[in-house]
Amino acid sequence: MSSNYTDTQALGNDVDVDTLPSFTVEGVWGERLDKVLATLMPEVSRARLQKLIEDGSVLVNGEPALKIRQKVSEGDELELLEEPRMDEQLQYEADESVVLDVVYEDDTIIVVNKPVGLVVHPGAGNPGGTMLNGLLARYPELRDVPRAGIVHRLDRDTTGLMVVARTLAAQTNLVRQLQERTVKREYWAFTLGSAAVDFVVDVPIGRDPRSRIRFKGFPGSIGVKAKPARTRARCVGWSELDGTPVSWVACRLDTGRTHQIRVHLTGEDLPLIGDQTYRGRAPGLMVKIENELDFHRQALHASRLGLIHPKTGEEMEWFVKPQDDMIDLMDALGFGPYDRPVDIFEREVYHG
Repeated sequence: MSSNYTDTQALGNDVDVDTLPSFTVEGVWGERLDKVLATLMPEVSRARLQKLIEDGSVLVNGEPALKIRQKVSEGDELELLEEPRMDEQLQYEADESVVLDVVYEDDTIIVVNKPVGLVVHPGAGNPGGTMLNGLLARYPELRDVPRAGIVHRLDRDTTGLMVVARTLAAQTNLVRQLQERTVKREYWAFTLGSAAVDFVVDVPIGRDPRSRIRFKGFPGSIGVKAKPARTRARCVGWSELDGTPVSWVACRLDTGRTHQIRVHLTGEDLPLIGDQTYRGRAPGLMVKIENELDFHRQALHASRLGLIHPKTGEEMEWFVKPQDDMIDLMDALGFGPYDRPVDIFEREVYHG
């Protein structure tokens, strides 16, 4: 039954995105709410989930659930208003074989540079070998923090910076910062097409009804089908490959929806080079380009992270250059430099 439900976070996010669990019900009609949630979150006890429902902390299509036995069906949107305590979190094994590139750590937060191919959290098809398992090995105290301190995520093949909380207080603070948009996250995307100098994409995002692994934009439709999503972008540079225009686009997120950057840029006719899921309007051309460049994963990198330290109140910021395969891609397209941030944080010239 668990395969009938999809955790929008477990599939991986361009940013993560939603900081609290949210789900879309699939393949079920008239099933009890508590039973559905228990299937979606087997790591949380049924009693804990029932308590969340009774406390009004579970929304069904944007409204508080009325009772534990409330019926839910295909297409219903479920959201939790608080992070459920992972009663069975200890079942996740520490895995010392997962090597973490830690760029900063203190007694409150950890900043990790996630490599390509590393899944952030265990889920369907990825029961172990994830960043969470590696975190538990290196920081055993994270067993006492929900989701091992993870507050946002990146897709398996998206690289770059993530922050992890070492205490429950820090996690609560970081979740609040994400909600209040004081966490600054800059992403580098390399796309087909010629991007505008500065632009904003303000299009709600929801699950694509034709595919359980894809998301799509729903202009003007906020509610059951889609959630608000806003991406600010600046073109850092233009180039071309065999007469095909390509762009280096820096993005900053006002919201964090699953696959947000990939969906929004594709909707602007700027599909990411190498993206195996979102091919844009000319999939044949995309395949030709990625074969010529020998680049077969979405060209997306979380290059820069800024936040207010949860304990000291200090403004902090980190930058990491892309992995070698993306540096090779930039070299092939004539883009650079790659070892310093662009100024998207400082120059607020967006409109809308």
